[in-house]
Amino acid sequence: MQQPLIWLVEDEISIAETLIYMLSQEGFAVKAFERGLPALEEARRQTPALAILDVGLPDISGFELCRQLLTQHPSLPVLFLTARSDEVDKLLGLEMGADDYVAKPFSPREVCARVRTILRRMQKSTLPSAIVRIGHFELNEPAAQINWCGEPLILTRYEFLLLKTLLHAPGRVFSRQQLMDKVWGEDGDSFDRTVDTHIKTLRAKLRAVNADLSPISTHRGLGYSLGLV
Repeated sequence: MQQPLIWLVEDEISIAETLIYMLSQEGFAVKAFERGLPALEEARRQTPALAILDVGLPDISGFELCRQLLTQHPSLPVLFLTARSDEVDKLLGLEMGADDYVAKPFSPREVCARVRTILRRMQKSTLPSAIVRIGHFELNEPAAQINWCGEPLILTRYEFLLLKTLLHAPGRVFSRQQLMDKVWGEDGDSFDRTVDTHIKTLRAKLRAVNADLSPISTHRGLGYSLGLV
């Protein structure tokens, strides 16, 4: 069985060596980079199962590295490492499409556990199921594709998972915390703005296809629901 390939972009040698050892012991193949730009170059030839990115890299911001990697590989799972635990930084990382965020100092075993959780969640989200039609939507889970009014939506991974969650329970009102748990996972901290930002981008993409229909409803103080308009 092939080992999942993890990319580690970390310029602090002691941290990198510890994580490489722990990840290897956990059954992962690890490719390490001390800079971000070489990782971007390698991304043209190879796609890892998951990327662990230090935010404070010497040549390029970890956030910018994440943005460019996700441009090349939109479904790539990303875990941030940072010396800062500021909520704004964490929120920025999550809104960019990162899966998790660990502040230094951290336990290497915790990082390994989070990597496994992210990969397990990715595997579950791609399990095959029948293509279903829900109102003006068509949900194709095996292809991670949703059509709206006959047009395919170009969605990020989290936009897809968020809209899929709403589609599986039309009319149900989901709180922001419930959506965080279902889409970003139980290990992630809840930030209301993360859900709100993704709902905003989803609405914009739906309006671009059909400006006359607004299927996602806001319930003030409660959360969001999807109606079959």
